Amino acid sequence: MTTMDSPITVLAVSLAIQCAAAFAGDRIRRTTRPVAEDERSDYGTILPAALTLLGLIIGFSFSMAVSRYDQRRSFEQAEANAIGTEYVRADLLPNPVAARVRTLLIQYLEQRVLFYQEQDADRLRQIDAETAKLQADLWAAVASVAAANPTPVGTLVASGMNDVLNSQGYTQGAWWNRIPAPAWALMMLVAVACNLLFGYRERRAHHVLLLVLPLIVSLAFFLIADIDSPRGGVIVLAPQNLVALHQSLKSG
Repeated sequence: MTTMDSPITVLAVSLAIQCAAAFAGDRIRRTTRPVAEDERSDYGTILPAALTLLGLIIGFSFSMAVSRYDQRRSFEQAEANAIGTEYVRADLLPNPVAARVRTLLIQYLEQRVLFYQEQDADRLRQIDAETAKLQADLWAAVASVAAANPTPVGTLVASGMNDVLNSQGYTQGAWWNRIPAPAWALMMLVAVACNLLFGYRERRAHHVLLLVLPLIVSLAFFLIADIDSPRGGVIVLAPQNLVALHQSLKSG
């Protein structure tokens, strides 16, 4: 699990770095020289421009995080639909195979629910291994029927199973699709520059105000990291469709 998978860590680290940058800028101004009168107009242009750029980068990153969250949610729904459809299509198979496929699909569904809910890395590796094994068993079950009796019905069931397997791959790909590290680095670099400029600005107010900009920007980073992280943080993607399907199949 990386740092970006822990939004609290992102909040703490970004806040510390930006506060250090703001107080460093203030110290540079006090130990070197204040802003000269002929430099004030230029400085008044640079700082708002830098803050505007930071705001645009944060907004763009937030949009990226939200789009990825929506994509993960859409794939969870698609995966539940694929499993539910294949469970119904299993009735078209011969009796012994149909019962086995339905049993395997319920076990597979349970593993997919655990994939969304589990946080422990070791347990997740076990879930991935069990999921791969169930996928192999499911495909072998329908492939044997389709090969022995190549009819449109067998092809339909095999196609449905292919959708089940593909949907898991799409889901996994969406969970790996995160905001890239260079984007985080760029945001942090611009934030540090803005805080340096903010700290360098001549002021008469209390130095506590130097904490305002770092706190606001760090909270924005926290929100972006929270939405972008599939497992860590406050905003998590609950497998509502998969859980509802599992309850429906178990009760039926």
